[in-house]
Amino acid sequence: MLRFLHRLLEAGLHFERRFDPVFRPALDAVVRMPLTRFFNWTINLTRSRDVPPLAQERIDPDEDVSLDTIIAEMQHHLDLDFTPGTYERAGNTKTHGLVRATFTVLPGLPEHVRRGVFAAERSFPAWVRFSNPGPHVEPDIDDVGFGSMSVKLCDVPGPKLMDDENSTQDFTSVTVITFPTPDTRTNAHLQYWSRREMGVWYFLNLRRPHVRDFIMQALWNRTLANPLANTYFSCTPYLLGEGQAMQYSFHPLTPVTTRIPRLPLRPGDDYLRDNLAASLREGEACFEMRLRLQRDPFLQPIEQGAVLWDPARTPYIPVARISIPAQEFRSPAQFAFARQLTWNPWHCVPEHRPLGNQNRARQRLYFEMSRYRQGKNGESHAEPTGHEQFD
Repeated sequence: MLRFLHRLLEAGLHFERRFDPVFRPALDAVVRMPLTRFFNWTINLTRSRDVPPLAQERIDPDEDVSLDTIIAEMQHHLDLDFTPGTYERAGNTKTHGLVRATFTVLPGLPEHVRRGVFAAERSFPAWVRFSNPGPHVEPDIDDVGFGSMSVKLCDVPGPKLMDDENSTQDFTSVTVITFPTPDTRTNAHLQYWSRREMGVWYFLNLRRPHVRDFIMQALWNRTLANPLANTYFSCTPYLLGEGQAMQYSFHPLTPVTTRIPRLPLRPGDDYLRDNLAASLREGEACFEMRLRLQRDPFLQPIEQGAVLWDPARTPYIPVARISIPAQEFRSPAQFAFARQLTWNPWHCVPEHRPLGNQNRARQRLYFEMSRYRQGKNGESHAEPTGHEQFD
């Protein structure tokens, strides 16, 4: 019965996705942030005020148990969905495109922001991967309605917190403004339901309901039209030097096509890749990276990822520009190279150490899942230089 009801909900979502681009832009402009703030307020009403101080963490004793469960469920899910040689990432699964870029730190940053890679005005070669959430490789119109943008800076000097890459700094982000789960304990429950192909029941479960988190995600999930047209959010916090915590986001600066062909009929399975390619044939696309700093340890918590760090309380600080030049990225060699790359927020300088339980889990989770996938495929991990060339 649960599976049948879940299929009905999915069918309703897929129907709505065909008409979403007609009404969502106007609806979002009017109600999305007010509703986000309202439901975030209700979440805060039920939270404990016993939280760590600014830029500090608090480790729960069961984090390793939760992480073991998450890894086991994800590996099991991959084993059910793929055969050796065809394994994909367990999350952020379908690659729309891996594109070369330049990451340039803006001049004149405030002194307290000049930490880590933002310490000096300079440029880094970079790779940017646009993808869908997964865990399946499915037609774009059938996914759950959010995308991801992963940025890997190359030629970054200094020590790193993971030793499998020596010269990179990774930034990962998604199109929803808060994390789907508050912590790793609840994330383990989500992976259980996801592996059973009934992820909605994590949110609507009568025993452990997460209805407000479901609404928060629904407010930001929508039919995407072009990876270059979205704003992407880190959702989780990071250090900005000693004693400061930040979240970051990437904001598009370049107008690009957002037409989805054939709607409300069925568009092409890879229309997001097609629109990305069409935009980059026409010319350069740019994003601006912006930071929000933690000012209140309760309203901007470190350990609870489903709580909004409201930009009204801490205005965005522009810190860098990502320039993606006109290019062709769809060669088989470039997609094969994308499979060799791994993103992990712990590929970072110490000044940007990931914070909070979900980020602590990512260090081992992303490492083990990437090696598990690559081992099943007979592939190897590669650290890029940013100067690779493909036919």
